[in-house]
Amino acid sequence: MIKKMMGKMAIWLGLFLMFGIILIPDLRNIIGNLVGELLNPLLSILPLHIIIFILAAITGLYASLIQKYTMDWELTRRIQEKMKTIQKEMRQAQLTNNAAKMKKLQAQQGEMMEDQMQMMKQQFKPMLYISIISIPLFFWVYLAISQSPNASVVFPFWGEQKLTDKVFWEIQYWLFWYFICSMPVSQITRKALNIGGM
Repeated sequence: MIKKMMGKMAIWLGLFLMFGIILIPDLRNIIGNLVGELLNPLLSILPLHIIIFILAAITGLYASLIQKYTMDWELTRRIQEKMKTIQKEMRQAQLTNNAAKMKKLQAQQGEMMEDQMQMMKQQFKPMLYISIISIPLFFWVYLAISQSPNASVVFPFWGEQKLTDKVFWEIQYWLFWYFICSMPVSQITRKALNIGGM
């Protein structure tokens, strides 16, 4: 009972953090400053890009752990295998121009829509749990970056880039750096936990 209630509260908190910034424009600064009470001392010890690296590694680790224990990976594998089989048979039916087989496979694809919806639903829940930690960290990094406009990182082939500059569109280098740092940790953790890719 308590576990179920805590789960619902976590989901609502995740939704609030994801969409609250739209409804409450000052939310990013409020949460960023609260997280800063804990993380700001790190700024005097480590360069900002190293702090981002550490936070990204932590994000990759806990995201994988949350996905491991909140998703039915057996169901996901089963649905993915079934989809691959149908797609393979569909290609063969198209090559041989087997209209009856194609019609049968199209009906099976329609039946699989419910399975795919279930798979999407179970991927959404861990995303909300993950946002409870990752969004406040993003808000803090955003504030720290704005207060350290000269902070930079050296990328292979690109050279030194300011973390506030844009890679493309509205994506700044700090966010790009955050994601490329979290991906290897996430992949290693998933491999170790045998949970596959997302």
